[in-house]
Amino acid sequence: MKNLKIYSLGILIISFISCSKEDLVVDRELVNASADIEFTNETDFNSGIEAASDNSSFSDRNSDINSALASCATVTVDDATPGVFPKTFTIDYGTGCISNGITRSGSITVTLTDYIMNSGSITTIVRGNNYYINGRKVEGTIVYENTTTNTATPQWNRTITNGKITNNAGVVYNHSGTRTIKQIAGVSTLALLDNIYEVATGNHTVSKNNGATLTVTIVQPLIKKYACAHISQGQLDLQGSVLDGVLDYGDNTCDYFATYTHSNGVVYDITLL
Repeated sequence: MKNLKIYSLGILIISFISCSKEDLVVDRELVNASADIEFTNETDFNSGIEAASDNSSFSDRNSDINSALASCATVTVDDATPGVFPKTFTIDYGTGCISNGITRSGSITVTLTDYIMNSGSITTIVRGNNYYINGRKVEGTIVYENTTTNTATPQWNRTITNGKITNNAGVVYNHSGTRTIKQIAGVSTLALLDNIYEVATGNHTVSKNNGATLTVTIVQPLIKKYACAHISQGQLDLQGSVLDGVLDYGDNTCDYFATYTHSNGVVYDITLL
């Protein structure tokens, strides 16, 4: 095994691959942007769940959850009448606040057509014009359509349109894609910390204005525990100018480790920081 690191939210150091320096830098930037995008998507979905839970719009069961969201952001709703939809929440983080180690500023809106857990409901998350997560400007719309057929395993189709993230250096990355997400644990409770999600299928593409792209495709379902900082299991196929291999998140342990196997068969240890 050789050692690599994904620093912060995903920079993959891949100097072991024979390639031009320019291609190497571009792929590294795109992997970093892809990880940032996944992180911001999960963060906003969790915020939507917390807002809905705090206001009894998560399901038709009574909820007494007191999430950390209210201590960080100002949450308002256009119609607080229980059971009345559509319902739009505005989550305003002001000039900046920190919750669960994440710094956010600006605002997002979350619109529900029904209880999040009901089949057929649509949850739409729209980022404001001045919305930042950990210093990165985040834009675009995410739509989650509940396609549940078995109430024991709720699922959603996620579609991203007009996705854009601007990093701390001012570089803009556009992105789009679809994924299928299932909740495989914590369904029977109102607590959030025992929730576990499986990202079963899907892909997304990240691009820079110079035309460089990275395509990320799920080849083995990803397991994301609400209580864990990182994905704990599953595999992603990475295809870029240099990258041509599989990122494996391991054996479902809540840790900071993964492996990358290049197309030539060489395996590299990954540290997620």
